[in-house]
Amino acid sequence: MKLSNRVNQIEESGTVQFTLLIQQLRRAGKDVIDLAVGEPPYDTPTAVIESTKQALDQGMTKYGPVAGLQELKLRLAQQFEGCDEKNIIIANGSKQCLYTMFQAICDPLDEVIIPRPFWVSFPQQVKLAGGRPIFVDTRNHQLDIDNIEQAVSPKTRAILVNSPNNPTGAVYPAHDLEKIATLALKHNLYIISDEAYSSYVFDGLQPESMFMFKEIRRQLIVTRSFSKGFNMTGFRIGYVAAPSDVIAALNKLQSHVTGNVCTFAQHGALAALGMNKNDMAPWCLDLERKRDYAYGKISGLFNCIKPQGAFYLFPDVSRHLDNGMTAADLAKKLLEETGVAVVPGEEFGMPGHIRISYAVSEDKLVSGLEKIAEAL
Repeated sequence: MKLSNRVNQIEESGTVQFTLLIQQLRRAGKDVIDLAVGEPPYDTPTAVIESTKQALDQGMTKYGPVAGLQELKLRLAQQFEGCDEKNIIIANGSKQCLYTMFQAICDPLDEVIIPRPFWVSFPQQVKLAGGRPIFVDTRNHQLDIDNIEQAVSPKTRAILVNSPNNPTGAVYPAHDLEKIATLALKHNLYIISDEAYSSYVFDGLQPESMFMFKEIRRQLIVTRSFSKGFNMTGFRIGYVAAPSDVIAALNKLQSHVTGNVCTFAQHGALAALGMNKNDMAPWCLDLERKRDYAYGKISGLFNCIKPQGAFYLFPDVSRHLDNGMTAADLAKKLLEETGVAVVPGEEFGMPGHIRISYAVSEDKLVSGLEKIAEAL
């Protein structure tokens, strides 16, 4: 039987594929050091766990509002000046936020400009919405504004910005974000700002949000998540802040796709918002220290730009690729011969690179990087 062209034209998430392969190898008894994982190495805060348990004990297990608990939306709206609950929707992680958002703004063959390298799901989600991803190369992992403007066409619907970036860890400065805002105003485009990693910014920098530019807010869609910043990856709580008409459209779509997000998990998210930011500061400091160690090791092996956020290195490994070897071949070789898992750059639209996560325990990080060095 024939499957739809819509599904046939997309690819499975490469990072998910690696997770499954790692699980298979471990079940077979192989010791694997997972430097492919995109997950903080810390425990979910006790306050979040206890609040979730309490919600279960109190019977918070029924259907809830499609757009999310009112109290949670009101608390989230406080992050965005001038917003209220009509500007917020809760979804099953930022991945669903982005999926429904592309469905809501894209007509067939509409174009979305995506800087490259990119998170694996961005182009696939645009395709699922009937749109066309238009890739624009970055320069030293930073936005190339001139190239982005040259990519704008009559079919362009949106520009996507992901800072701190996955897979590069790049943090885009405010002056470049301002240029994107100006560009979007000039051409009447949406800006999609994926800020999932905003909790992890290093070197004394502050996370910069597109929301700082008031003039663009009527065209701005911001996605954020509890997964990375609060170590709640399994809770699947993400949210969108956007103009009320966009949120209404997302709510309409979500009512037919998933309905409400897990009710008791949302109570855990409420507890997370009540935490003191100082409680999370040690996580960022720990990741910055691991970033410094990992960069020192990897930059001696490959050409690598030092990241200032998220928890990834994205080195250029092309000088180690002989006889037609690809980054995917190298990643497979490292996994099979050393038991170290990394993600090939092909998954992010960037052949000749690999993504290395340093969001692991210190002993695994040290051992994994040493094994990579030995293999080379």
